[in-house]
Amino acid sequence: MWLYQIGITLLKIGLYLSAPFSEKNRKFLREHKGIFKQLATFARIRQDEPCFWFHCASLGEFEQGRPVIEALKEKYPSACIILTFFSSSGYEVRKDYELANLVCYLPLDGFFNARRFVKLVRPTVAIFIKYEFWYGYLRALKHDDIPSISVSTLLRPDTTPFRWYGGFYRRMLRLITHYFVQDELTGKLLESIGIRSTTLAGDTRFDRVAALCHQAETIELVEEFKGNEKVMVVGSNWPPDTEVLLPFIREFEEQMKFIIAPHNIGEEHLAYIEKSIPYKIIRYSQAKENTISNYRVLLIDNIGMLTSLYRYGDFAYVGGAFGKSLHNILEPATFGMPLFFGNRSYQHVREANDLLKLKGAVTVNDTKDLRYKFLTVWNDEEKQQQVAEICQNYVQTHTGATQKVVDYLERYLS
Repeated sequence: MWLYQIGITLLKIGLYLSAPFSEKNRKFLREHKGIFKQLATFARIRQDEPCFWFHCASLGEFEQGRPVIEALKEKYPSACIILTFFSSSGYEVRKDYELANLVCYLPLDGFFNARRFVKLVRPTVAIFIKYEFWYGYLRALKHDDIPSISVSTLLRPDTTPFRWYGGFYRRMLRLITHYFVQDELTGKLLESIGIRSTTLAGDTRFDRVAALCHQAETIELVEEFKGNEKVMVVGSNWPPDTEVLLPFIREFEEQMKFIIAPHNIGEEHLAYIEKSIPYKIIRYSQAKENTISNYRVLLIDNIGMLTSLYRYGDFAYVGGAFGKSLHNILEPATFGMPLFFGNRSYQHVREANDLLKLKGAVTVNDTKDLRYKFLTVWNDEEKQQQVAEICQNYVQTHTGATQKVVDYLERYLS
């Protein structure tokens, strides 16, 4: 145990020593400066209502915790929500999240920081999302008899807790009061190390995307662009995706329209796409309602619209799988449409594997393969409808995890 504390202390020393030579480490120290002062100010003004502390590693985990926060606040408006992040990508996007009473970075773990944090926050329950486990914080919560739960937990047999050398991690996992697991395998893995307080709940992201389907905004410009034509929405494409897509778009832009929402909206990437598709392409920021229908390709040059854009799609290509990782395919799936993505980095994405088995999605090797697989559904209206229903049904049948978590949390609100 003390080895862990020594390791955390050495890490902190290393951060300070390396800061003059590392912008990343300087940024980390700047972001974490003054957190306890912020917490102390909050502690002084906090009312004596139930308080739920949600911790997310980053933005993706926040989207899994968000349905639970929203359901809690809808049913118990006076409940206090503390939201902490480990990474700047989550904090910077959600630092003004309106349903949280306080949003901040999580102080670096360690017994002293953890005890201080827990004493100031005084959570009724601590909720950790997916696979966020911090020994110091879990130990401090256990010491003060504060229950902790893990939501949308997903574990694999080849990870450290289930190796012969994973004793420390097994002890840490046993500090969690209750787990809401995504699949049966995770439940069995936890049982194999003596943890039986689990509920098979699924992934709360399904509840999030199902709600988004009903909440998606109407975008008048995009409605005018689509008209009565078929549209393929290209979401979060990276340069390797773009290279596969450009010849395909040039071939099919007369038969259907395209909405391209790149992951990188830097000027260089946008200009490259425009130069490669010189025929009737317009940026969203430059489009006019009375002329947008004349264009065949709509290039999105802002952040935050993609979810609502999928509602206008008849087909979707989701980027990332030719690079590090496939991006979110649940959002287009919930709107019901055939899905296409690269054939390299998707194996760790559970919903991608599920939808491939169900034939709601297909992987592509290159432009030629995309063209061939696209034509199998393009020329068959009945198959298009069948695939769309497969995707929608997949999302709907996996909803319900949020309600199970909220039902459990209600015991602490009585």
